[in-house]
Amino acid sequence: QVQLVESGGGLVQAGGSLRLSCAASGRTFSYYTMGWFRQAPGKERDFVASISRSGGSTRYADSVKGRFTISRDNAENTVYLQMNSLKPEDTAVYYCSASTLATITSRLGEYDYWGQGTQVTVSS
Repeated sequence: QVQLVESGGGLVQAGGSLRLSCAASGRTFSYYTMGWFRQAPGKERDFVASISRSGGSTRYADSVKGRFTISRDNAENTVYLQMNSLKPEDTAVYYCSASTLATITSRLGEYDYWGQGTQVTVSS
């Protein structure tokens, strides 16, 4: 089992940047494929990005491709989401997640563990 705690959310103007962090504890961090999802008010939780166990493979939602970068530091048990050129439509609660699958996935149901979320608000 793994526990996940996100940080780094906040209020930023459109065009600005934020870096989210997700600290993991418990079972060996490098065992998990990691992902970021987001949920806006009244909407479903959507896939944002995923990274493989080694960090060698990544996948992004089309809406964030070229603006967001997912990375991980297995020595520090942390996964990051660097968000640049933020838009008001990026406003949401962002969730860190961990999957026991060996391959990266964008499917919400294939993630086993979730953090509590961190709010990101982008003003226009």
